[in-house]
Amino acid sequence: MATPYRIHLPVYEGPLDLLLDLIRKQEMDIHNIPIAKITEQYLDYLHQLEKLDIDVSADFIYMAATLIHVKSKMLLPADPLAGPGPPEDPREELVHRLLEHEKFKNAAQLLYQKQQVEAHVWSKPDRTLYTGDAVEGELVVSLIDLIQTFQRVVERRKEVTKFELQHESVTIAQMMERLRQRLAASESPVSLIDFFDACETRNAMIVALLTVLEMVRLQAVILVQSELFADILLRKHKMFDAVFAGPEAISKIEEQYL
Repeated sequence: MATPYRIHLPVYEGPLDLLLDLIRKQEMDIHNIPIAKITEQYLDYLHQLEKLDIDVSADFIYMAATLIHVKSKMLLPADPLAGPGPPEDPREELVHRLLEHEKFKNAAQLLYQKQQVEAHVWSKPDRTLYTGDAVEGELVVSLIDLIQTFQRVVERRKEVTKFELQHESVTIAQMMERLRQRLAASESPVSLIDFFDACETRNAMIVALLTVLEMVRLQAVILVQSELFADILLRKHKMFDAVFAGPEAISKIEEQYL
């Protein structure tokens, strides 16, 4: 008896993953996406899923509608009433989201690789890497504890069914300013879980994680616990005010991620 023919399709975490894979595999210029070609390939992937009787999530359908909308706008003639200067590119917002997603995806992959190394290596950690100005009775938290807390919040978020038709777009600088204001408004520390939970989307949560890592690196904050296995808290470091001195302090930090 002949073996039945099977089609194996790659699995993507979301529509942006699919678009990035289509663009990178064909070595397209992400700043000048051939929108007609990429829309055709994207829709072809969704049709293949339908043939295999695989449910397509709302995010993939929403992206398909977005691509068709962008394609239709590019077919329209230039607005004669528009002011001087080059016309707005309908692909601009999509390109921005793709670049942001790729950046966060690469960062998440690096963090995952680091965790895998830590999980398979037995060693005596260098506690000087995590030293700061924690008050007496507090425990300084390591990077591994931070990643584990982030993963718990992400896993818990997956259990909640939620349709996101409007995607929050937030930058490292905006998230850093949000956390800076919360810490500056009170002497009390900020719960790390509450900070992650306040993010409305998965991308915003990744931005929040990168923000915490950057602020720890700059010695603006320190991660502490009141006792072993307790919730992780974000407390101002003694260098907090110096890090954010000057009106352009955060914008300079943001330039590193552009």
